[in-house]
Order: sequence, then C-alpha cells, then structure tokens
Amino acid sequence: MEINELWKKCRDFHGHECKGLLAGFLASLYASQLLGIEFSEDEEIACISECDACPVDAVQAVLGCTVGKGNLLFHMTGKIAFSFYDRKTGKSARLVLTGQIPDFESIMMEDYCRENPPSKLFTVKDTAIPLPERARIFDSYICEGCGEKTGANWIHMQNGKKLCPDCAMKYDRFRV
Repeated sequence: MEINELWKKCRDFHGHECKGLLAGFLASLYASQLLGIEFSEDEEIACISECDACPVDAVQAVLGCTVGKGNLLFHMTGKIAFSFYDRKTGKSARLVLTGQIPDFESIMMEDYCRENPPSKLFTVKDTAIPLPERARIFDSYICEGCGEKTGANWIHMQNGKKLCPDCAMKYDRFRV
C-alpha cells in the first residue's frame, strides 16, 4: 500500500489527523524499514507502547498490532516510544521520539516523508524489555463475590473463595 493510502487508513481508523497520529504513523513506517516488517495478521510482530494516546492508533492501523490479538502491550512511561519485535527473525528496535512533530493541515504524506525521514524524529535504541510471550487463552471462573465470569489469571483466592480483582480485598500493610 502506498504511503498516502496508508495515511488515509490511519486517519479513518483514528477519526482525524493530529500530531500524535503522525508520530505513530512515522514510528510504524520506520519500524517497517528497520526490521523489514509488514502488517501482522496474527502475532508475528509485537509492539510495546509506552503511551496510550493517539500514536497507538497508527501502530494498530499500519502494523496490525492490537490489544485483542495480544501483540500490542503497554509499558506506561508517558513517552512516545515503541519497542517493535519481529518474532520470525528475532530482530527488535525501540524508537523514541526526540524530534518535533510539526503542525500541519492535510499534507501529502509521501512528500512529507521524503522531506522529513523518520530517522530525523526518532532515536533508535536496543529494546530493554524482552520479547513478550504469545498471548494465552485462560479458563474462566465465576467470581464468588459478584457472580461475573473472570479469567483464571485474574482470580484471587481469599478465604477459600475465588474472587475477581474488584471483589478481592486488597492487601496493604500501610492502609489505615
């Protein structure tokens, strides 16, 4: 897919153009270039995002990393930074926004990318977090507090009862 079509796909997915979407779009293009990756139909590509804002929508639209598939995870630092992983080759890269995303109105993305390559905006670093395992499917249990179905990995055992995180009493030695 050519760049202008891909940008339109991002805008349509996100709902509007903004600097944050552009940052995620350029990070995704740069990751594609650096790692030789394309849209992930399953979990071939994984991304750990350090923010939960507009840039993430571009990663979903361009690279197919989504929370539902389990190949988009969050390590919240408040930075516009992404660690991308290719499960097939083992290659990875962490891209950190260090340049300024300009204000713009309906630009031709192909022209913009030719004049402003992502390498001017992002610092490439080694990934610090190991490649996450593939997503697992867990059994579900009925919470004995609220009666709602809860994934086994979220169940807490308290006083012989299976409880969801909302019903389980939090253990905090400093609580007054």
